[in-house]
Amino acid sequence: MEKWLKLQNGSDIRGVAITGVAGQPVTLHVPIVRSIGFAFAEWLSERLGKPVSQLKISVGTDSRISADKIKNCILQGLATAGATGFDCGLASTPAMFMSTVFENHNYDGSMMLTASHLPFNRNGVKFFIREGGLEKKDITKILTLAAQTGELADIPTVSPTSVNLMDDYAAHLVTIIRTGVGVDTPLDDLKIVVDAGNGAGGFFVEKVLNPLGADTTGSQFLEPDGMFPNHIPNPEDQKAMTAIITAVKDNGADFGIIFDTDVDRAGAVDKNGAPINRNRFIALMATIVLEDHPGSVIVTDSVTSTGLKWWIEEKLGGTHHRYQRGYRNVINEAVRLNTAGEESWLALETSGHGALKENYFLDDGAYQIAKILIKIAQLKAAGNGTIDELIAELPEPVKAAEYRPKIKMADFSSYADTVLEGFAAFVKQTAGWDLTPNNYEGVHVTCDASAGNGWALLRKSLHDPQLPLNIESEETGGVEQIAAKIKGFLTNYDGLDLTDM
Repeated sequence: MEKWLKLQNGSDIRGVAITGVAGQPVTLHVPIVRSIGFAFAEWLSERLGKPVSQLKISVGTDSRISADKIKNCILQGLATAGATGFDCGLASTPAMFMSTVFENHNYDGSMMLTASHLPFNRNGVKFFIREGGLEKKDITKILTLAAQTGELADIPTVSPTSVNLMDDYAAHLVTIIRTGVGVDTPLDDLKIVVDAGNGAGGFFVEKVLNPLGADTTGSQFLEPDGMFPNHIPNPEDQKAMTAIITAVKDNGADFGIIFDTDVDRAGAVDKNGAPINRNRFIALMATIVLEDHPGSVIVTDSVTSTGLKWWIEEKLGGTHHRYQRGYRNVINEAVRLNTAGEESWLALETSGHGALKENYFLDDGAYQIAKILIKIAQLKAAGNGTIDELIAELPEPVKAAEYRPKIKMADFSSYADTVLEGFAAFVKQTAGWDLTPNNYEGVHVTCDASAGNGWALLRKSLHDPQLPLNIESEETGGVEQIAAKIKGFLTNYDGLDLTDM
């Protein structure tokens, strides 16, 4: 059972699919992957109260070099269970969810084979039903069922029906943008470049931007290549952001777009070559959403900036609800608030994972970019400036930094709890430091002008033996001052490796 449950990564499955990296043996073996497909069909049958033989399940992949092997195994597992699988080929994660709600597809469930921005040897599975992505407890149940089924070997080859899902998904985005602006080619006279990082996002140029009239000359790395030869497809990666910034500047573009591997995250660059990611991306999306839904709660993860809080609450009149890291945590909190009668139309993590209430609370990078493109076209048509001017007043910290002290203890989770308990007591005894109210993760400290002029957050990692530490300051040298004091505290714990600090 243990080898199966080790494949769980929160609300999805991830593992090593192929050899090629020293010290990383394959964990997604062919018989195991078949059993995961089999188990999902069994789980879905129970969830829907529908015979397995009546289930229709779509399967898509990103550009990984293990994609076809893993996909074929999943389809074999589905067929062995008695379900009908549909092969969507190269697809995005958001499109795979939409395959359960599009009227001309309407599948009972879907499986997206991706490991997001992880290295070429990895792969994994994300699962969807019409109500949205599966939760952690659902993944545990599926893996438990797979373990009980055992490894499925010597399964006959299957020939599933191929489906061109991405054409329908792209047409869906085009319709949304045209409707939002009110004209067929709202991007006429705009140069927009895309960096797909050789992931699954290359479709956005030919099937979305070009039909809308955009000049996409200078777009790059659109061809799927699971070795990711140019850079990691990740809006948080510095090399990736540098690549799209360079493309914008070299081509004199009005706007630049960068997607992660499976297009559930996005980042952007304005016409001046300034990145729009992390806090700036949240600020821009909050500006757009709060214009349509004044006073809405904007849910973010725990490491967003003080300037963003000011922007959302003081500048825009919304409510900033800083919650836990993890995109499922952020999205589920927004769903909970709405259920409780408190309107929340946007949930967005600094990683770029974000979801809107109007779009099934689906973390969809392409949909967020579509909302931004609507605003760009509206501003242009009205002669009201450009997108960078919308967030020009967003306060930026003088410096922000992240450190990741490692935990050397086997029971790292319990050890992290001990450190955090001690740190909370340390904060209470430190002059100029206070525990930040309404905090939902780790220990968040507010540092006044005499003690670093900023804030720090020490928390447990979602999956790794680490204590991530984020620090932000409004003055030169403030981050270093705060970090030095925290490092001094952490040296009291022999189970920590502070090399990163």
